[in-house]
Amino acid sequence: MINTLSIRSYTRQTRGHSHDFHQIVLPLRGVINIEVASYRGKVTPSECVIVKANETHYFNAEENAKFIVVDTDSLPSHILHSEHIVFSISAPLLSFLAFSESQLKHQINPEIEALMFATFYKLLAEQKLFFQYDHRIREVVFYITHNLSKTLTIDVLANIACLSPTQLKKNFKAQTEQTLTEYITKLRMQKAQALLLHTDSPIAIVAELVGYTDVSAFSRRFSQYFGVAPSTLKHV
Repeated sequence: MINTLSIRSYTRQTRGHSHDFHQIVLPLRGVINIEVASYRGKVTPSECVIVKANETHYFNAEENAKFIVVDTDSLPSHILHSEHIVFSISAPLLSFLAFSESQLKHQINPEIEALMFATFYKLLAEQKLFFQYDHRIREVVFYITHNLSKTLTIDVLANIACLSPTQLKKNFKAQTEQTLTEYITKLRMQKAQALLLHTDSPIAIVAELVGYTDVSAFSRRFSQYFGVAPSTLKHV
């Protein structure tokens, strides 16, 4: 069926085919090895691969790996015309995939499934295309995203990447076009804004959740980043 989400697994045996609709493969657990267009390599959780209509592709995976597969008759314009077909996905989209897996396992409900596809497509349309990073930088990005409340020092992140601090800073900037500090600050401020707007958590708790033990320091940084104090958003 077209314009649907489904849970799939594949085998170690390499298979190849094509189809007259677009397909998006998003690993939940494990990796898929895929050859499509100019790409040949692995796609891991927190990434996705775009297979455009009528493109022959070859793939295999471990039997216990699981994927959300989206069959669709259209793609957002910026993705359809992008030269990149493998890219990192946002934290909200990653969370939505976890919900989708749970719902698809829970019951068959065409109405909910249609809404899930519409929501997925909207999230995909908002997705910024970050090309597939070097595996060392991917490890760092994954760690940062899931540990914003922790102290994210250059030494800790360099150890995760198995690079020296200098090498990490150079490679990270080259691949993301942001410094580590800029990237971490952006994620922390975006999460703080969402928590302030959509939860009843006090500012002190929000500060802790995004890695600030000093509420005053958090408030200053937030005000510099957004131009408004965090207390303003608590009254929205």
